[in-house]
Amino acid sequence: MADFYQTGIVPTLHRLRPDNTERLEADLERFTRSKPVGLVLPALVSEFENTAMQRILEELRKIRYLQRIVLALGRASQEQFLRVQSLFKNFYTPVTIIHIESERIQALFRLLEERGLSAGPDGKGRACWLSYGLILAYGDCDVIALHDCDIVNYDRQLLARLCFPVAHPNLGFEFCKGYYARVTDRMHGRVTRLFFTPLVRSMMGMAPGISFLAFLDSFRYALSGEFAMNVNLARVNRIPADWGLEVGVLAEVYRNCAVARTCQVDLMDNYEHKHQDLSAGDPSKGLSKMATDIAKSLFRTVASEGAVFTTEHFRTLEVRYVRMAQDTIARHYADAMLNGLKFDRHAEEIAVNTFARSLRRAAEEFLEDPLGVPPIPNWNRVLSAIPEFFDLLLDAVAKDARQPATVS
Repeated sequence: MADFYQTGIVPTLHRLRPDNTERLEADLERFTRSKPVGLVLPALVSEFENTAMQRILEELRKIRYLQRIVLALGRASQEQFLRVQSLFKNFYTPVTIIHIESERIQALFRLLEERGLSAGPDGKGRACWLSYGLILAYGDCDVIALHDCDIVNYDRQLLARLCFPVAHPNLGFEFCKGYYARVTDRMHGRVTRLFFTPLVRSMMGMAPGISFLAFLDSFRYALSGEFAMNVNLARVNRIPADWGLEVGVLAEVYRNCAVARTCQVDLMDNYEHKHQDLSAGDPSKGLSKMATDIAKSLFRTVASEGAVFTTEHFRTLEVRYVRMAQDTIARHYADAMLNGLKFDRHAEEIAVNTFARSLRRAAEEFLEDPLGVPPIPNWNRVLSAIPEFFDLLLDAVAKDARQPATVS
């Protein structure tokens, strides 16, 4: 049985017993009559070749409480777009596909650039942001949920548990973050275990007055890709365009939503998806690049809260981080031994050394350019500059669905 202990400042909704999916879905069918839910699925076309996506589609076919599904399909040719489109023909829930590479969608990105409203480079952040905009344009959802499309052991109860706290009329939550364990015959989630958590706790010791750090440290899996939110947050939140997406989302939630209206929920006993390479020798790829982007996002947000960073601060932070991460390895080793898991301490140390280099690189880049690449503007700003943008987006998506345009 899971624990029911409340830690940190963010309310935690536990998985206290194997729940009844039918009960949750029956409740959600009632709740969503007054608070409709839209689901966003950011996916590369290559993911439709994997068994994980096939399982997700099978589970989503069974769901009856969603108002609509928006799939942001990336890196797809016209033929691939049509093939993916055919997979959703018999869905109970209406499915709209944004063909990111279509000429019509690319023209909208160019329009934004011309107006000084860059949607950033190709990636998950831009795909999610555009999907939120489409749901806002339809105007028929009060809640937006999002989950990744590479979940090997996906079960539709994950989505029900994710939506429930925000859709429930009496709970009062506006944002819900999912968490879970990531274990096979060993522990996974290296960026969260060995980088993010030790880094946040190292910074808390150096800047104890920054409440945002306590907010981050309250999340059991701050880097998870699953969350649900009130649709108004999608209107006002800015979205980072790099690997700092999850940290950036939490920063915007902290800024725009009361902590008491934020929660985290245990989604499933174990979560399995694809594992990124560490890329210890190439800082432009894999977990090494991810750690750099996460650290820069964290530095910018903490600096906006009033913290001062100098070269000397970052030197101290690097030393504190390495010590904290090494202590964390010892804790995970003990946990693994008790549970009979494989544990490669040498590989864990290599990961920490790689992340320490990522931290140093992030500090250098932050000092050189504290603002960095600006986040994607929120939808209120876009509509202020281009009032007709939602109409243009709806038109582009509808025309692509009927007769796909030339791929750029």
